Amino acid sequence: MKIQTAKDLDSFRKEGLMRIQPGIIRIGIGTSSCGIAVGGMAIYDQMKKIIQDENHNISLVKTGCIGFCKEEPIVSVSIPGKALVLLRKVQLDDAERIISMALKGEVPDDLALCKIQNWDHITGNFVYGNGFDTILEYDKIPFFANQKKIILRDCGLINPEDIMEYIGIGGYFPAFKAITSMEPDSVIKEVKMSGLRGRGGAGFPAGLKWEITRKARGEEKYIVCNADEGDPGAYMNRNEMESDPHMLLEGMLIGAYAMGVHKGLIYIRAEYPLAIKRLMIALDQARKSGLLGKNILNSGFDFDIQIATGAGAFVCGESTALVASIEGKTGRPRIRPPRLTEKGVFGRPTDLNNVETWCNVPVIIAKGASWFSSVGTRGNTGTKVFSLVGKVDNVGMVEVPLGTSLNTIIFDIGNGGAQGKKVKAVQTGGPSGGCIPVWLFDTPVDYENLNKVGTMMGSGGLVVMDEDTNMADIARYFINFASGESCGKCVPCREGLKHMLLILNRIIAGKGTKKDLMLLKELSDTVQKTSLCGLGQTAPNPVLTTMQYFKEEYDELLLPEI
Repeated sequence: MKIQTAKDLDSFRKEGLMRIQPGIIRIGIGTSSCGIAVGGMAIYDQMKKIIQDENHNISLVKTGCIGFCKEEPIVSVSIPGKALVLLRKVQLDDAERIISMALKGEVPDDLALCKIQNWDHITGNFVYGNGFDTILEYDKIPFFANQKKIILRDCGLINPEDIMEYIGIGGYFPAFKAITSMEPDSVIKEVKMSGLRGRGGAGFPAGLKWEITRKARGEEKYIVCNADEGDPGAYMNRNEMESDPHMLLEGMLIGAYAMGVHKGLIYIRAEYPLAIKRLMIALDQARKSGLLGKNILNSGFDFDIQIATGAGAFVCGESTALVASIEGKTGRPRIRPPRLTEKGVFGRPTDLNNVETWCNVPVIIAKGASWFSSVGTRGNTGTKVFSLVGKVDNVGMVEVPLGTSLNTIIFDIGNGGAQGKKVKAVQTGGPSGGCIPVWLFDTPVDYENLNKVGTMMGSGGLVVMDEDTNMADIARYFINFASGESCGKCVPCREGLKHMLLILNRIIAGKGTKKDLMLLKELSDTVQKTSLCGLGQTAPNPVLTTMQYFKEEYDELLLPEI
């Protein structure tokens, strides 16, 4: 059945609600990459076998990641009339016990992480129930208490491979609203008024880019989703696509309607096989439901999305290199202008946005620009998702309003250093970002304030370093990465990074001099100012910030002066 009317969509919603709350026990197994890596699929298969062999009337589904990756495998148990309970670090041997206790209306207290009595999916609200008085509520767990979930609103709670469940929590209703009752210019105006900025790192106003693309000359245009997440330690976009792929598709559908575009592409690295698989499933479901293809929602608007896979080159996260890769060429940047909005994919005007940017769009249309802009700070509206990794206690996906301090993220949510060790610094923005010392952790996380301390937002990786970390070695790691990922097109990046790495190797080997430090600083400035693209222009940041904030660690490695 294809959705053409509000009645059709409501019929899908009712079916989705019945799947999420089927009136029987429902068990969800976290099967994103983090869950699978520690046995999530094995637990799913074991429970499926038990349920089938013993003929239990239980609904067993795959879910995504709710964010607390440290506690995976996470299993959710929903018993009719009672609060949904999240179980942590579930092992294969726990499968039988979880099922038998659920059948008695109970859950194993020793595995309980928290309970959820009701949940705001933003596009819809869910009430699960009460009970389980000895189990802490979701918002009493420090890791969750300081977060605000907009992008991750569905992750870990619905089946990412079932469009009905996405529609059940209000999905595709914003797209229906936009396409059937709003003019394209009104949609763009709403996005502009929301203050949404691109979440890929640059922070360019999304609505303005849409407006430029809509006004660009040419009948054939493209919209592209940049899912080429290449930063070490970053996996936000992967999780978003694995846990809630329809959220991305809906955002692109709304954007395509607003810009008058009929062709969409998702550029994703081939190293994300599960995300690709779930996107393919979601695309097929959306086409069969009439939400992609010809005459969408009986509106006369045509739009479809294809997937383009990249080989994993870091430089292909740069917009022009990404386009070259899509066109089958070597992924190398070109000089701009012309911008992609003038000459992008196959020479056509192209709007390029990051996964997370697209995922915000359905919420803006559902709740309105004023609601969205009330989250975050002036000029930095909404939330940002970070992957909190490294030497931090609570590793996982974190979503906070823009303007939240690093202290809140690393100490309140992350619980400080792993194994009780002191935190020394955090590196933001991937290999292009800088290392911020702990005494600057009161810095608000937004585009401008991070730039002031020598780093950047980037796509959202936060790598924590503790007291045992040598900061010169950290700089060497990132320069080694950037040097290896340089496309080699421009001399400053190709040769400059190579020589920076040689100097760092010499310093860390205990053979460096003060002259080497001076040369390292000079080279960093040159590479930053003269490289062709963002890779080279930002690659020196880890060196410059570690030399600024941790110069004594470099000095300790130098040869003594004679």
